[in-house]
Amino acid sequence: MSFKAAAVQMCSGVDPVKNAAAMARLVREAAGQGATYVQTPEMTGMLQRDRIAARAVLADEAHDIIVKTGSELARELGIHMHVGSTAIALADGKIANRGFLFGPDGRILNRYDKIHMFDVDLDNGESWRESAAYAAGSEARVLSLPFAEMGFAICYDVRFPALFRAQAVAGAEVMTVPAAFTKQTGEAHWEILLRARAIENGVFVIAAAQAGRHEDGRETFGHSMIVDPWGTMLASAGATGEAVIVAEIDPSAVKAAHDKIPNLRNGREFSVEKIAGAIAGGVAA
Repeated sequence: MSFKAAAVQMCSGVDPVKNAAAMARLVREAAGQGATYVQTPEMTGMLQRDRIAARAVLADEAHDIIVKTGSELARELGIHMHVGSTAIALADGKIANRGFLFGPDGRILNRYDKIHMFDVDLDNGESWRESAAYAAGSEARVLSLPFAEMGFAICYDVRFPALFRAQAVAGAEVMTVPAAFTKQTGEAHWEILLRARAIENGVFVIAAAQAGRHEDGRETFGHSMIVDPWGTMLASAGATGEAVIVAEIDPSAVKAAHDKIPNLRNGREFSVEKIAGAIAGGVAA
């Protein structure tokens, strides 16, 4: 059964209330275009580099405005509403980078905490230590929905193909990658990584992104994308500003891709042995 999916591109600021209002406006636009599954970016609720200021407005899941608004939108519009992620205060003082999928009745069908923390030093001077404030997730899930089997990832997770392969082997037909990719890394790798994850697993990839210059000073890459199992771009957005992109998703295309290139079935167990370099007359023992 095919369905219409939307990726909502945002430029979230430091105020969760304003971001919730922007999310609601864009999600209603997506539903108005016929989308029955709508995804928002990573950190929909707030992008704030000042951790003290961020903690001052953080809420736990039961009181978070993005969670509340996401549930209300799902119920109001009768859609599957996927908040790509938002920052959730945890009891131990840490923060979860947590995504939520709401069913058409507004109930939470799935939570996903970002597994891989973005701890990097870029050559343009940007330095990020996500693990200093955020608690890493440890559980991946494939969710059976009426229209598809869905797997979950967030942003930096896209650089860890084992996560996607495990979900594909478990039956995922659609992989979701909401993100807030930096401009530098996005220019170099964003499209390549998304298309690679789609091609190597024979799945659809839906990736809603943050885009443009944010209130906290960072710049994100944008270019939200929907990619099919053959690696074809079905829809994409620009580099900056809000956008809604929509594409028809036909899960039967996943089987067709797997029939053409059955690499999930052809995978084999193997061992890796590290050996010394070659020497004259052969390989060192």
